[in-house]
Amino acid sequence: MKDNAVQPAVQPLVVPERVLPAPDHMSDLARSMLVLMDNPMKTPFPAVADIQGWRKYVDEVENSLSLEPLRKAMTPPGQFEVETLDIEGVRIHIVTPEGLDPDDRTVLFDMHGGALIFCGPYVVEMAKAVAARFKARVWTVDYRMPPEHPFPAALEDGRKAYRALLERRRPGEIVMHGLSAGGNLIPATLLKCRDEGMPLPAAMILQTPELDLTESGDSFRANAGVDNVLNSLMPVNLLYANGHDLADPYVSPLFADFTAGFPPTLLTAGTRDLFLSNAVRMHRALRAAGVPAELHVMEAAPHGNLPFTEECEAIDKDIRAFIRAHTC
Repeated sequence: MKDNAVQPAVQPLVVPERVLPAPDHMSDLARSMLVLMDNPMKTPFPAVADIQGWRKYVDEVENSLSLEPLRKAMTPPGQFEVETLDIEGVRIHIVTPEGLDPDDRTVLFDMHGGALIFCGPYVVEMAKAVAARFKARVWTVDYRMPPEHPFPAALEDGRKAYRALLERRRPGEIVMHGLSAGGNLIPATLLKCRDEGMPLPAAMILQTPELDLTESGDSFRANAGVDNVLNSLMPVNLLYANGHDLADPYVSPLFADFTAGFPPTLLTAGTRDLFLSNAVRMHRALRAAGVPAELHVMEAAPHGNLPFTEECEAIDKDIRAFIRAHTC
């Protein structure tokens, strides 16, 4: 009888309104970013089926002044060599920072962030930021995006690009990297490549990753309104999925079977990050499957990990060591 008894409903925790100051112990730049950085997606999303409305929305957000802090963060100092390839209709930009050892064959295979629909015009600038932060050559995929090209277009582009890179580099020389939406597309692409029999790379780096399009993690509610960069992307997720199950591992890699093979992985997030739960749950899922995994959580950071602050540089230093430790 006891097992069949009706269980009482669990009441949600009600949190009173409060003010969250930028912590005094953080650098001036980091504290200013917690106050001055602004969520560019403040206007309501279009209806999922309104393709023209989405195209207008994407163009307006990308041209918005509210993206100026992001533009600045994506423009690192220094000189870069940029080579552009077209492989089976997929555009790939190879970005090499100045001063790189010519004998260094390590390549970061990157798919850019941008909520799965943004940042197409800034692909090279974003790759320069990755190259500068990790002092490595970057292959970045200029993948197709919604509204015109929903799932699985980006994964198909990533698969072609990864296969092409495997023709030029040994798996042990490749580290996959993705931030935000790239933190979804990189593991999803690798899962597809793995399931088709391609070899795994040496390692993977997933930063503030969009791993769960169902948005089922605790931080999607606990950090709603606390993250000053990002809010729920559910309408975008539905647009991207194009009718596919949001819990499909190729759509939400958090739900994949990692026991079938996955590379050592380093994950980053912040305590104010809307995607914090994604990183935490992925870390536990990988370790449960016997995959070596590290989780680095930045104090007070919202989505994006406060790039180019001294706090972010401390984690970037660990990432550079992780890359060196896993490549040959």
